[in-house]
Amino acid sequence: MKIQEFLYFAELTYFCTKFRILKTVVVGLSGGVDSSVAAYLLKQEGYNVIGMFMKNWHDESVTISDDCPWIDDSNDALLVAQKLGIPFQTLDLSEEYKKRIVDYMFAEYEAGRTPNPDVLCNREIKFDVFLKAAKSLGADYVATGHYCQKTQTGNGMYQLIAGQDKNKDQSYFLCQLTQDQLAPALFPIGHLEKSEVRKIATEQDLVTADKKDSQGLCFIGKVKLPVFLQQQLKPKTGKIVEVPADLPIYKSYKDIIQSGNYRELSKPFVYRLSNGKVKGEHQGAHYFTIGQRKGMNVGGTPLPLFVIETDTKENIIYTGQGEEHPGLNRKALFIEAKDVHWIRPDLALKPNESAKYKVRIRYRQTLENATLFMHDEGLYILFENLMKGISPGQFAAWYNDSELVGSGVINS
Repeated sequence: MKIQEFLYFAELTYFCTKFRILKTVVVGLSGGVDSSVAAYLLKQEGYNVIGMFMKNWHDESVTISDDCPWIDDSNDALLVAQKLGIPFQTLDLSEEYKKRIVDYMFAEYEAGRTPNPDVLCNREIKFDVFLKAAKSLGADYVATGHYCQKTQTGNGMYQLIAGQDKNKDQSYFLCQLTQDQLAPALFPIGHLEKSEVRKIATEQDLVTADKKDSQGLCFIGKVKLPVFLQQQLKPKTGKIVEVPADLPIYKSYKDIIQSGNYRELSKPFVYRLSNGKVKGEHQGAHYFTIGQRKGMNVGGTPLPLFVIETDTKENIIYTGQGEEHPGLNRKALFIEAKDVHWIRPDLALKPNESAKYKVRIRYRQTLENATLFMHDEGLYILFENLMKGISPGQFAAWYNDSELVGSGVINS
């Protein structure tokens, strides 16, 4: 966009905002097809639209990839803004992103936990720092290209609803949002299928129409997490131990399942080196997460090895053969009281209350029936069926039909 055009649109934005002729919305243009179509749809609906690209990383001490993905994405976002005839600017949030997301992520992995940077990015960056920046421009709303929907109850509570496209539903990534964050949020493509979004982008000749979905970290680009971690967390050789499926602690666990004691069932299995056989070596327990199958380079077993526990203090990875290994499947989890979050505070459980919900513990996982038990120390979730790969640091999210009601960081 030429400088004269930008100044014209900037003046128009100021005029419309000041005299409230149009509602202003700032769209987080990521350089992808989803946010591009979101911006187009909002303009069609009559909003005064401003495009903004979030630059979240430029630390030259860490090599993200051989190219500069954020520059490519920023250029694509600019081209979309030019095509749509909307003002555009880049917002440098790299300092906040490093402090709130990257530093926290490294600390969690080093402690043997598995954080979800995308959930944190939405809570801490898109709907906090970015939201405040949008409001400073006089915006009434912020919008993203998430596949989710927002409605409102009769008593004024905002509801976060799963996206219409069940294969792309991204409500899980927004599981930590508050009512204040949802209030100004718009999700223009939440009612569409991905194929419909692509079709609209093609019809409007948007440069992002055929662009592949990003597989990298939130608004950073094509970075692969293992590569990123290895540049910050130093390699440290340790043992890979295979634990047999007939370990006595597993029989005891089956007995507890019959009793329904969710407090005991939520406790993780504790292993010692003597519980199994050494099958190989790894370069750092902090690089691995429970449920992981790849990256161990250990062969010769009838069934694939899965990580069932990581001990970052002793630098040992405990593994078990096959997805049905009892060390990989548990019946309950625990979330500390301070980490329990209700998107719908009017539905929050009080101590000694319980409720039935559908729960997932990772993105795209099938929702599972569960009962939530609230106590002073925190929330226990007892599943109807065994759950595979419960990992401390990840988020459990609970739904009432298609509405995401609350979430929490898994402690054990």
